[in-house]
Parts: sequence; C-alpha cells; structure tokens
Amino acid sequence: MRTILRSLLLTLCCFAGVAAHAAESSKPNIVFIYADDWGWGDLSCHGHEWLKTPNIDRLASEGTDFQQFNVLNPVCSPSRTAVMTGKFPARFSVHQHFASPTVNRNQNMPDWLDPKPTMLPRLFQQAGYRTGHFGKWHLTNAGVEGAPKPEAYGYDNYAVFNGGTGWGKPEPLHDMAKDTLAFIEANKDQPFFVNVWLHESHTPHVPTPESMAKWKHLDEQKQVYSAVITDGDNAVGLILDALEREGLSDNTIVMFASDNGPEWTHADQQHKKMGAGYGTWASIGQTSGLRGKKRSLYEGGVRSPFIVRWPGHTPAGEMNNTTVFTGVDLLPTLCAAAAVKLPAEYQADGENLLPALQGSSITRTRPIFWEWRGPKPEPDWWPHFAVRDGDWKLLMTEDKMRVELHNLKTDRAEEAGRDLSKSHPEIVARLKKMILDWKATLPTKIDPNCVSPKRDTD
Repeated sequence: MRTILRSLLLTLCCFAGVAAHAAESSKPNIVFIYADDWGWGDLSCHGHEWLKTPNIDRLASEGTDFQQFNVLNPVCSPSRTAVMTGKFPARFSVHQHFASPTVNRNQNMPDWLDPKPTMLPRLFQQAGYRTGHFGKWHLTNAGVEGAPKPEAYGYDNYAVFNGGTGWGKPEPLHDMAKDTLAFIEANKDQPFFVNVWLHESHTPHVPTPESMAKWKHLDEQKQVYSAVITDGDNAVGLILDALEREGLSDNTIVMFASDNGPEWTHADQQHKKMGAGYGTWASIGQTSGLRGKKRSLYEGGVRSPFIVRWPGHTPAGEMNNTTVFTGVDLLPTLCAAAAVKLPAEYQADGENLLPALQGSSITRTRPIFWEWRGPKPEPDWWPHFAVRDGDWKLLMTEDKMRVELHNLKTDRAEEAGRDLSKSHPEIVARLKKMILDWKATLPTKIDPNCVSPKRDTD
C-alpha cells in the first residue's frame, strides 16, 4: 500500500510540475523595441521613397501596423516616462529631456524619474518574469550623481547609455542587440520582458561601415541617414532571428515604436560633424506628410510608428487606422495580455486596449493630454498644450490666447489652413476646459528625493 501511495504521490507531483511548467510557458514574452527620433515616414512599409527597412517590414507583415499611435511628449525622457509608468510625464514634472542638474533645476524638473511609483518592468518582475533593459536609458542623464540604477525600477539585467554616474561601462551604440540576444538565450526557458531602446536615429549618427557601403550610390547626407536606419533595422532583424532560433516567436509579443518624431535638419555644413559622428545635418527623417517634427505637439512630433507581432493573437499583415493608441496604454494593455495584476491603488492615465491587439475594433474612452515646455519657434513648435478627445485635437498656448482645432479623421496632417477653431467655438471651449482641469491636477514642485546632491555645484 505504501508503495502504491508513494507512486501515486510521485505521479501527482509530476503532473503538477508539468502543469506549472505549461502555465509558465504560456505567459507571453515581451520585447519592446523603442527607436529614437525615428520618423513615422522612415519605414519602407510606410511608403518611404528610398529607405529600406526589410526587418521592420517583416514585423508588419506578420503583425499589425497601428497607424494612430501617439507618444506623450515630443522628446525622449518624458516619452519614455509615459511608457514606464502608464501616466502622463507631467505628473512627475518630466517635461523635457533630462540634462545636467543645473539645467533640470532651471526647467523645474527632477534629476531622474522617481522609481517608487508603479513601473512596467517591476510589475512583470513581481509576476515572475526575468526583466532586461539594453540601449538608451535617459530616465536621468549621463554622469548624474545619486541617480537610481535600473534595478530600482525592476530590471534584473541591463547595459545602458545615458545613465547615471558609477554605473559601470556604458552600452556602446551598436551593442544593444548583441546584449539582447544573450539575454534571450539565457532566459529562453522562462518568461521574460526586455526593452531594447535603440540609439538610431538620434545624433550623433555613427553608421557602421557595412551600412555606409550599402548606400554608397546616394549623396553623403542621404547615405549617412540611410545607413543609420539600416543599422537600426538590422538590430530588429537580429532579435527576430534569435526568437525564431530559440523557438520563441509564437509566444512573444514584439513591438516596434519610436519615442518621438524625426529631428529637424540643419542644412549648413557647420552641423555636419558631431564629435565622432554626424550631427543634425544628416537628420533627414520624414513624417509622411504629418505637420511638425521633434519638439512639436503636432502629429509629426508625437505620432510614432507602432507595429505589434503576437502570433495567434494579433492579426498578421493588417493596418489598424482606427484605434487611437498611446504610450500610456502600454502598461495596462501588456499587463492584461500577460495576466499581470495591477496594484489596487494604481490609477493609470492609459487604458487597457488588449482587444485592439487581438484584432477587435475598439474606441478609447480617455482623452490624451500633452504639455511642451521647451522652445517654441514658429511655425510648428508654438503649442504649449494639446488635448485629443475622439477625433478632435486642440492645440493651445500657455496663456490660452492662441488655439488651433483639427479633426484628425479628416485632417491627419493638421494643415495650417484647416484650423476649425472659429467654426466650432463650443468644441474649443470644451477642450480648453479639459486642458485647464488637467493642468490643475499636476504638481507644481518637484520631489526633493529626486534631486542630485550635486545639483547646485555642477
């Protein structure tokens, strides 16, 4: 009898172990590839006239291209803050890119993103995922003393650039794909979440010789930018190939996006060189007709490519031009996809749009807010605030004296001559009030715990 009972217990334990392993393996892996200053039009699948992005095109052919995806600020640090927290970056006083402590102080900004609030990677880490971050960081700035390291935000492994002082050797520009591959191989038998935050196509442009040779038939300006895009696309290809090689493609959500619109171009030769690479002379990214670029609240500055592949869940080869998706939606949506429970006290600014990833038609219910506190030159950088509610988008100066109103369903490009503010004063009044009510919820002082001890001495 004891032998029978022992055998029965062993059998039950084996079944339990198999069931546990099956449940573990059913959790989708997540790979988030976040490019830098990569224009909406800088993809061959978005119709670029000469650039070729075969690996991102492959991702689009095997997944869904969400064509109404917005980031929550037209520069990097606040855009990335929105993804990490699921909240508008202004709630953390992150309004522009993190710079030196003195510059941050003058902009009424902290010196790093507060790690204490709910963070996307930490949620996955607590749910049993291995977490990694490779490439750009910029949730503080290079050399800032006292900045929390990535493990404070929920990362098990990382190698970054634009990180704080004393973090060890920074990630070289072209090595994030290599480190990501090692992370995938090491964690192929358990669920993982990994950020791959590419340098491309931010300055300095440091294209590889191989990519430069591929585009040698173009003039130098086009050659440099094309090579940089090719380097970024090749990194995407290495990651897709690694997932395929390890048999992980079918159970992995892969996302590609950009943190803001393309950098504006300096036409004069004095901007040709930038340290070891090329400067904004070679920044010729395209928005595919969208108005504005980086640092602008027009769609060219805040509408980003967003392509998602999740075999068996996300339809392949489709373009979704109806779902309005944003950076703050990623946290609740990915947690829903992986059955990761959100804290009871957490209040997201985004919403769970998982049905959209699964091919359903879904309409977002929450408005989108932007605030830009950087330089405001004409013609496209003047707006301080913007709000989108449904298809309506209002742009406004800080003093509320200048507004523009556009219907993005009929005016995707927000053409200067198609301002509807005078013909729809009731919509202007409603959206203005929404902005002002939102502004009243934002902090006016920065958290003293997020300030470098060197703030007043740098």
